Amino acid sequence: MTQARQAGVLMHITSLPEGKVGPDAYRFIDTLVEMGVAIWQTLPVNMPHDDQSPYQSVSAHAGHPGMISTQQLLKEGWCLPNEVDLPLPAVIARVMPRVQSNGVSTVDNHGLSWSGFARFCQAQRYWLEDFSLFLSLREQHQHQGWHQWPETYRLHDDQVLQTYAAIHQETLTLIKFTQYLFFQQWAQLKRYANQHGVKLFGDIPIFVAYDSADVWAHPEWFKLDESLDMTVVAGVPPDYFSETGQRWGNPHYNWARMQAYGFSWWLGRVDTLSTLFDIVRIDHFRGLQAAWEIPASEPTAIHGCWQEAPGDALLQAITRTFPQVSLVAEDLGIITAEVDALRHIYGLPGMKILQFAFGGGEDNPYLPENIEENSVAYTGTHDNDTTLGWYLAAPEHIRAHVQHYLQQVSPEMPQALIQLALQSAACLAVVPMQDILGLDSRARMNTPGTTQGNWAWRMEWSQLTDEKQQVFKQMIKESGRVYV
Repeated sequence: MTQARQAGVLMHITSLPEGKVGPDAYRFIDTLVEMGVAIWQTLPVNMPHDDQSPYQSVSAHAGHPGMISTQQLLKEGWCLPNEVDLPLPAVIARVMPRVQSNGVSTVDNHGLSWSGFARFCQAQRYWLEDFSLFLSLREQHQHQGWHQWPETYRLHDDQVLQTYAAIHQETLTLIKFTQYLFFQQWAQLKRYANQHGVKLFGDIPIFVAYDSADVWAHPEWFKLDESLDMTVVAGVPPDYFSETGQRWGNPHYNWARMQAYGFSWWLGRVDTLSTLFDIVRIDHFRGLQAAWEIPASEPTAIHGCWQEAPGDALLQAITRTFPQVSLVAEDLGIITAEVDALRHIYGLPGMKILQFAFGGGEDNPYLPENIEENSVAYTGTHDNDTTLGWYLAAPEHIRAHVQHYLQQVSPEMPQALIQLALQSAACLAVVPMQDILGLDSRARMNTPGTTQGNWAWRMEWSQLTDEKQQVFKQMIKESGRVYV
């Protein structure tokens, strides 16, 4: 990733007008190529809970069915025009027998086939079997968390589950086929992107949800008591975003047991992500060195403590098993010398957020002149306000610092910050689509520590005018960021 200065755009799949891995996604790649953008960064693409947060998914592997494009199925002839607007499960229930009866091999054409589905099920068996059971049982129990299920299901009784699987084979096959569709559509999109010189940049949340197939199927990898209840939960201490910290509520890992088994669960997870993306950001990277552990009984994150993690051994295992994987460290928040040292050992680029650069002294690591080459520079991320919204709401001393730094009384936002990011020494500069469109706080993607009003923003093609495209293209060119 450091071979040439490149530019990227941050926009989640669900922020496309259609919000799916379909025609809009291909059009977006074409647009990136036209602007000279080489990297498309998204948020995690796993299946979320009902709150739609990409960082609280029901599986560390399963793709988000809501991203499956019926328009793409129509284009490929698997779906009829009068079926496109049906609920997705109804569409897939019609597509599956057509694929089964077609019998075309995917060896030559990368398309859907029943033999391809069989190969997918075999290759992904290590997580797909448990996931399909989990999702079916979750539906049976009206989306209750697995810890509220009857004991034989809650405790993952193999004999009981075998009986259940035999009775519900059709449902389980449909769940697996849905995942096959997601992974096939994504593989086709990635192939198209790579053929056009665009790399896909993904995200791996460091923790998983308690109510997930992963914790249900493998409670031994997590810090749970004899009743399989969480004893401690993950979060972060009080910081820039919250005076009481953030109590995420995810279970902490039983790192000693994971390490004893060669981090097999983590390696499987990275294997899945490495097939979906060319570059993977490790969310909350500092948690691989030490993570904030909060007693499960505490309502906030204030009364927690740091617990060390075997990040060096884990990263050794990952880089040894996947020597071609390209990782980025999300090293924001309370970063210690130990966290920095861990990142440097493996040469991982860190993140530099320009919205954090102003209001302090000259040693602020986010100021453009302090950004090192092995970095990814951002105007802001999905957790920040849009740059225009940030500037309009910023305290006077921060705006004054921005104006002094730029030597402009009325800097044009967000273009001024975009230009700083692109002209920085960072090997990669990534700009959220909201900033390219010049949108205010109404287009914010997420406000950390809140559960309402997040993850809903969508772009309209009419917003991305030819003028906005040309302005961004020219800024990329002037910053010496080449399209390769």
